[in-house]
Amino acid sequence: MPWPRGRVRRKGAARMVADILVGGAVAVAVSWVALLVGLLIVRPQGPLLAEALRILPDLVRLLRRLAGDTTLPRGVRVRLGLLLAYLVVPIDLIPDFVPVLGYADDAILVVAVLRSVVRRAGVGALRRHWPGTPDGFAALCRLTGVRCAGSDHGRGDAGPG
Repeated sequence: MPWPRGRVRRKGAARMVADILVGGAVAVAVSWVALLVGLLIVRPQGPLLAEALRILPDLVRLLRRLAGDTTLPRGVRVRLGLLLAYLVVPIDLIPDFVPVLGYADDAILVVAVLRSVVRRAGVGALRRHWPGTPDGFAALCRLTGVRCAGSDHGRGDAGPG
């Protein structure tokens, strides 16, 4: 009596699909944990995270202005564009409905990207485009870890908007 080859193939295919789905789920879970660990490493320390959350609306406007500034290097603008896309997409590492932590991942990513922008473009670019108050700009300087001597920035020199 010959083997029922059709059943064996279907069972083998079903098993392979199940293995692929389980492997994909494990890969997504491991990637998510790795991203959370990365966020913990680059997060602002102490009260700086609360400051980042406080100035987040001004930070988003700053990101939009910086991304549109053609005088900045292309790599900086691409990073800013990708960050803005992440902020707009409703899928986050930590869902926004989780109290405090939901917006913390957004703030941490904004701070990490701004640190890289300051390294490449300088603090002058931030000062030109900052839409908020001088206190907010001072908080931004503390968040990015740069010295912003004389952060007496006023609204009048906020740049294009």
